[in-house]
This record gives sequence, C-alpha cells and structure tokens, in this order.
Amino acid sequence: MRQHNDHVGIVGYGVYFPEKTMSAADIAAATNGVWTEEAVVGKLGIEKKHLPGKNDGTQEMGVKAALDALERTGTDPGDIDLILCMGEEWKEYPLTTSGIYIQEKIGARNAWAIDLQQRCCTTISALKIAKDMMLADDEIETAMVVGGYRNGDFVDYTDKSMSMMYNLSAAGGALILKKNLGRNKVLGTHIMTDGSMARDAGVVYGGTENPITCENVDKAYKSLTLMNGEHMKARLNEVSMDNWMLCIEKAFIKSGLPVSAMDYLAVLHFKRSMHHVMLEKLNLTENQSTYLSHYGHAGQIDQIISLHYGLESGKIKNGSVIAMIAAGIGYAWAASVIQWG
Repeated sequence: MRQHNDHVGIVGYGVYFPEKTMSAADIAAATNGVWTEEAVVGKLGIEKKHLPGKNDGTQEMGVKAALDALERTGTDPGDIDLILCMGEEWKEYPLTTSGIYIQEKIGARNAWAIDLQQRCCTTISALKIAKDMMLADDEIETAMVVGGYRNGDFVDYTDKSMSMMYNLSAAGGALILKKNLGRNKVLGTHIMTDGSMARDAGVVYGGTENPITCENVDKAYKSLTLMNGEHMKARLNEVSMDNWMLCIEKAFIKSGLPVSAMDYLAVLHFKRSMHHVMLEKLNLTENQSTYLSHYGHAGQIDQIISLHYGLESGKIKNGSVIAMIAAGIGYAWAASVIQWG
C-alpha cells in the first residue's frame, strides 16, 4: 500500500549522439541561400546538429541510450520492471513496438514495455506516467523512460515555412527511475493540450489519407510541413508562452515550491530570442540553463540532453531545483519539477 512519503527518484540517465553532424553553413546551403550561415546561427540558434548514421534508427538509438544509462548507473537490466518508450513513430519498421524491442536488446526480461507518444512533450509526460504508475502499483519498483528521435529526415530545407524545424536533430535518451530512492525526486508535473492545432503540422504523405505512390514518392519523404501554418503561428503567438508559464506555475504549486526556487531550466532547443525571453520571464541567467546550439532539437530527448550537460558543467548541483519544460506539435505543453540531490 502506498505510504504518504512514497516518492520516485531519478537513478540516472543515458544519452547517445550520432557522429555525423550538419553545420550552420550546411543548413544555409540546403536552403539555396534563402538563409545565410550568420542568420542560421544568430536567429535560429544552430551552430551544428547531429544527423543519423547508417545504424542510427530511432529504436537503435534508444537501445544505445538505454545501455549508456545502465552503465552510468550500474543498474542490472533484470531489475527493471517497466519500460515506457517515448521514442518517435518514425523508426526502422512501421508498426513494430519500440519499447519491447529495447527491452529485448538490453536484457530487461523481467520488465513489460509500452510505447507512448506526444511528440516533443513525450519525455515529460512519460515521466509523470511512470511516477504515477510506480506509486500506484506495488510490483513496479524500477522503471526506464527511453527512446530515440530522428524526425529531421523529413525536413525540406527549401520549404520556407519550415524554418522552425531546420533545427531537427538526432539522438537517444534514457532515464532510470526508482521508487523511494531518497534522491533526485520527481515532484509535480503539469501538462496542457490544445486540439485546435491537431492537424496544423505533420507529415503529409504516408498515412491512410495520402498514401505514398509512384507519383509522390520523391516528395513524400520530405513532407513534414505546416499544413495550416497561418493558423498554427497565430494560435501559438496567442497562447504558447502563457501556456508554458502556466504549466511551470502549476508544476511548482504541485511540488509545494515557489517558481522562484528554480535553479536550472532544462528546455528544448528553439530560436535564440525565445530562449532569452523565457529566461528573462523566469528571472534566470544564461548560467542556469543550457542552450543547445551545438545539438539542435532532438525532440523529446532535449530535456535529457540538457540534464546531461547541466550536470557535466556543474550548473546543476546537489540540491538544485530543476524545471524540465517542453512543447510538442498537436499542440502540447508540459513542465516537470525535479529536486536534484
């Protein structure tokens, strides 16, 4: 039976980055000169990003991140009871189950696995789901949140409306969670979704509405785009920052802490000016976050990457209060609070 003081803590994390990279100059060239290298760096905030190699499928990058997490933490894969896969739907083989594949490859044979998906919000949502499941189920002591991301394959750099996605990168990430760990506590989380933008962005070809044919095959695999760009941009300008701030405020209320207690912001990569605005709104300095200009936007892996570099750089210390925040097309916003140490 759940005790009043039961909690879930983060044992540790794992990351995987492909070796291949794409520079700001490469991105500018791919736009046929519409964007300059200086603008890609200055406005979009991308100095370089990771591109998947031959063996860097979405599921395989999840495996590599999971193995890194097991090695970093000394966790026995046999001790894992639950795997929540937050990896993307663009993967090696459609309709295969990523979490179950990762389970097999890392030897977590005592676990059961399920795939979750909320685009770039999935890690934070999976963190909440894992915590809630662990506290509700006496049989789940140890869980892993894990996955890979490479949606950048679909980006057409000649599509001017897609500049907000020129940063799409590739990576894998994993978090290992344990009930009543006594450290690195996962506190409150708040999530919001807005269905008015559910079909404003996505991959146009390859589903049941627009199957891939001989006629469209050349553009099908570069068809991630804004299907209703004007509506999405107008709606985001209207609500996005407010929704983010509300998620942060609610997550801290659920954690029993004031927002002013935040020591570090683990946030996804977006354009540089937006990053500055967010830090300013939260009264944070550049030294209280990591701007992922050398990694791009690896979707839902960004928060784990930021945690990794926050710890390696010493920005996250024993006792630091971390806010992980994300947003995903569809549209979703989320924030989760972690008391590190």
